Amino acid sequence: MKKPVHIGTFLHKVLFSCRGEVQNGILEIWDKWGAIVGETIARDTRPAAFKDKILIVHVSDSVWIQQLQFLKKDIIKSINDSFNKEIVNEIKFKIGHV
Repeated sequence: MKKPVHIGTFLHKVLFSCRGEVQNGILEIWDKWGAIVGETIARDTRPAAFKDKILIVHVSDSVWIQQLQFLKKDIIKSINDSFNKEIVNEIKFKIGHV
């Protein structure tokens, strides 16, 4: 009889195999988000969706949206640098669940 396995141990692999490379970008960005933007920003933001090289990021409030607009180019560069290729060319910030 096999022991139960936590769903998190295989869910990432299953989703990765069922989706295209671009769709899997959100999973990879999610995994690296804290390292990409830093823990301070990561506490009030969360990658929410990814399509056609546009990343939607949920933000806790409008003050953060305003601040992140100034950092947008740097965040895009950090994301692309962390993957050694251009996977994001635009970020849209919106208030949402963090």
